[in-house]
Formats: sequence, structure tokens, C-alpha cells
Amino acid sequence: MADGSPDASEMPARVHVDVVSDVVCPWCYIGKHRLERALALTPNTPVQVEYRPYFLNPWIPREGIDRNTYLETKFGSVARYAAIAERVAAAAAEGLVYAPDKMSRQPNTLDCHRLIRWAHGTADPARVKQRLMDLYFAQGADLSDRNVLVQAARECGMDGDLIRRRLGGNDDVEAIESEANAAKDAGIEGVPTFIFDSSLAISGAQPPDYLATAITRIAGQRAKLTA
Repeated sequence: MADGSPDASEMPARVHVDVVSDVVCPWCYIGKHRLERALALTPNTPVQVEYRPYFLNPWIPREGIDRNTYLETKFGSVARYAAIAERVAAAAAEGLVYAPDKMSRQPNTLDCHRLIRWAHGTADPARVKQRLMDLYFAQGADLSDRNVLVQAARECGMDGDLIRRRLGGNDDVEAIESEANAAKDAGIEGVPTFIFDSSLAISGAQPPDYLATAITRIAGQRAKLTA
């Protein structure tokens, strides 16, 4: 343009990334961190990230269960999970806090996903998701406790009183369950899963440079289509 600023045709194509994940999935915790590092590696490519719900443990009741009971049910014993915890801890050392010894409850995450959904328009869904993950993995907070969720909402700039009222009802319960079930029906069995422009799906907490390459690749494809 005459004033030196780029016009719309010169701007890089925006890449849309859907992240299918659960807040109590340790690899989702790590994957979110790695995606954010990937975004830092591609500063000239605009990216829109949207977090989609997934139930890692759909069988857990709304009130949650004892953590050891969960580990025994899912892995056979608490000891069997130890090896997995070591791998997670090693990966989380990239800049995250992972403290499984602080976890005493395994939550149902339906209300967590509702809270993230409600952040649209009033707060930052990514910030809410991160706060919930930090509470769980670093502090061992019980995410089935509505008081914990209300406080997290307030810390992220949401109306705590409104959130408490909405959590007491059924707002978006059906929508969250439908979306989470749709992900499984679509064949997503492992999370996190990153879906780039509805055309490229990458499963697992891949390294930042791998995700950055995917972003650059999709942006290039977009640019060719709009050229």
C-alpha cells in the first residue's frame, strides 16, 4: 500500500488449530506448552487456537473419585503408574510443574470444559485451561470441586457469582458431551490431537519444532490457494 503497510493480500494466511484435549491428561498439559513454544517459533504466521473437549476418563462420576482408586482401576496398581509418571515428569521438566504426589482426587472434567467454553467473549479460554491444568498438576487441586472452579474463573477475569450459578445448572452439558463424543466417533483415541485447518491431524505431545513445521506447511498451502 502507499503508506507502506501491507494490504490483506500480502498478509500471511491465518492458520486455525483445533486442540482436542483434556485438562487432566498429562501429555495434554505438556502438549499445550509445546504448542505455545511452536507459536513463538512462527511469529510471522497468525494462528487461531481453539481448545476442544475430550473425556480421558468418561467413566468417572461427576463428584470424582479417590486418586489411588483411579490408578488401581485404570492401571492395575499405583506402582504400575510410577513408570508413566517418570516419563511425564521428565517431559514436564521443560518448564512445567508436575507433582503427582499432591493429587488425592481424580476429577470428572465436564465442568472444566464448560468453564473453558464460557471463557469465550469474557476471558481467555487458553488462560482458563492453563489455570485448571496448573491447579491439578502442580497443586493437586480437586477439579470436581465447584469452589475450585469458581476461584479459577475469578482469577482469569470471569464473573465468579455467575459461574457458580451456571455450574449449578445444566448449561452446555449436552453440547460438551456431544462434542467430546464426536471426537471419539471421528477416531480420536489419543490426546492431545492437533488439527490444522481441518486437514492435518497430529497426535501426541510433539516437539515444538515439529508443530512449528506443521503450522508453516499449512500456512504455505493456504497462501497457494489464495494466491
